[in-house]
Amino acid sequence: RVFKINELKTEVANHLAMLEKKVELEGLKVVEIEKCKRDIKKMREEMAARSSRTNCPCKYSFLDDNKRPAPRRDVPSYPKYMLSQETIEALRKPTFDVWLWEPNEMLSCLEHMYHDLGLVKDFNINPITLKRWLLCIHDNYRNNPFHNFRHCFCVTQMMYSMISLCSLQEKFSQIDILILMTAAVCHDLDHPGYNNTYQINARTELAVRYNDISPLENHHCAVAFQIISQPEFNIFSNVDQDQFKQIRQGIITLILATDMARHAEILDSFKEKMENFDYTNEEHMTCLKMVLIKCCDISNEVRPMEVAEPWVDCLLEEYFMQVRVRKRCNCTISPF
Repeated sequence: RVFKINELKTEVANHLAMLEKKVELEGLKVVEIEKCKRDIKKMREEMAARSSRTNCPCKYSFLDDNKRPAPRRDVPSYPKYMLSQETIEALRKPTFDVWLWEPNEMLSCLEHMYHDLGLVKDFNINPITLKRWLLCIHDNYRNNPFHNFRHCFCVTQMMYSMISLCSLQEKFSQIDILILMTAAVCHDLDHPGYNNTYQINARTELAVRYNDISPLENHHCAVAFQIISQPEFNIFSNVDQDQFKQIRQGIITLILATDMARHAEILDSFKEKMENFDYTNEEHMTCLKMVLIKCCDISNEVRPMEVAEPWVDCLLEEYFMQVRVRKRCNCTISPF
């Protein structure tokens, strides 16, 4: 009887130990399941963020309400650069050396341009909103070899110098000056470093979204107005509806004109109008504004050699970066 009791005790103890082990394993399993669930959720979020119609690394998804463009910091940590008189004078000339300046200095220069042209005063732009908007613009240019914030500054600085040197404020209204400057600032927003030919051939989401019609330029416009749609960045908050409509249409027209696929069409149209150019004709003036932003976009050609030449390496680096990606995707490589 004693032997049977001891045997039963051993059996119960073994069964209890087995049950405890099972409970422990089940507990671990629950922890593992929860961990797996979290990992799966994270992977799904990453896949959703990177979703695209192509396997190439040039990927887009249009920003939803929770992921609107925003600066990575606010105005207080934007160290303002105080422009000297020498800098103010140099800023109005095509000889200005765009390579000497840090981002906060370029932001201060852009801010000065809006004040100097009377845009802040005439359109009642809140100076703090202007700072925030410029910061947000800076943070929504990508770190590409060529199409980056320095290129944005370069194009805008040339526009500013052309307005100053050619006395364009005598021929254009202040709304036109605002359109010219703002289109220059926004003209390459969120440029991925891969051109329209690549977008169309790789059938990226942008190419599909815009039906192969200037996909990048349409995207730059969309990002620009996504930023402006947020109250803290809306530099046009104090203009009336009709003015805003005119400003918006003007900016879109100019940014879309920077697509080099339209170069011949725009130039031919301008040549036709040059014979009897009429400054009171709205169509003529729109064509002139398109030519102005095109000139500014490729204005490195007229700068001093030491300012112009480094951009060549930047542009080539960006092209070759695109070629390497196309090779990985087994896509056709453009000549040269």
